[in-house]
This record gives sequence, C-alpha cells and structure tokens, in this order.
Amino acid sequence: MGQIKVIKGDITKVKADAIVNAANTTLMGGGGVDGAIHRAAGPALYGACEKFHGCPTGEARITGGFNLPAKFIIHTPGPVWHGGNSNEDQLLANSYHNSLTLADQHLCETVAFPSISTGVYAFPLERAAEIAIKTIKKFLLTAQIVNEVTMVCFDEKTFAAYQQQIY
Repeated sequence: MGQIKVIKGDITKVKADAIVNAANTTLMGGGGVDGAIHRAAGPALYGACEKFHGCPTGEARITGGFNLPAKFIIHTPGPVWHGGNSNEDQLLANSYHNSLTLADQHLCETVAFPSISTGVYAFPLERAAEIAIKTIKKFLLTAQIVNEVTMVCFDEKTFAAYQQQIY
C-alpha cells in the first residue's frame, strides 16, 4: 500500500508526477488554487483546457504541467456545498477517486492534492478531510502505479484537519 503525506505549502511548487487542480466546471481558471495553478503553469494551460469544453463535477481531466515542476495537472471540479443533501459527499469522493484513476493510467507514482471544495465552495473542512483521506486510502489498496499521495495544505487550519485524519 502506498503512503499518504500531509504538508503545508504551495501546490504550484510541489515536485510530483501530477498535481491536482481544484478546478471549476469550465476548467478555464478561477480563484484560489485554480487561479494560482493557471498563473504558475502559464498561458498554454488555458489552450489545453479549452479543448475539453468543461468538465462535470466529480469527474477529472488531465493536461501537461507546462511551467510547473509537475509533469501533469489533473483538473477536477469539486462540489459546491449546499447543506449536504445534494450528493456533495459522493461528488467529492468522486473527484479524488477519478483524479487518482487518471494518475494511475498516466503512470504517475506521486500525486499532490489541494483540499478540494473547502475554499469558496464552502465544503465543511473536517468532513472534506475525512472523505478525502478515506477515498485515497481505499484507492491505494488497489493502485497499480500511484504509491505516494501528498495533501498540500495552504494554511494551518487545513493542515491540522488533514493531519488528524491520517492518524
């Protein structure tokens, strides 16, 4: 079974085979981590994302890493929190699972995730961390290639929530 690490930092600076972008459904860049990844990767990322014509919530698409230290960027729109009765938990689990599946298919051994949906999408942090870690652990049991998943947390509160879930 692979390992899960939790670090505090900037996902655009992480050296991994793939980093995951908490994208919106247009894949055309936005605020938060999405905007930071688009800025750091450079303008070619926009063109690469354009050809997908968007991506439904919970699914994932892959592009090259362009100016990032990562070889690939996996884009997944997480769910917007609507109180918990709109299938948000399953959609969030799908974002992690489908991202990892794409990473495995593209021979990525190392994958770095941000905390999906916990920023402007307002998914409750502790609940999101629990779903993320549970989904990653389950995936790693049968992963072919992926053997190291790093949760890259932007702030102390997020870092603490994910740390709590891996022990």
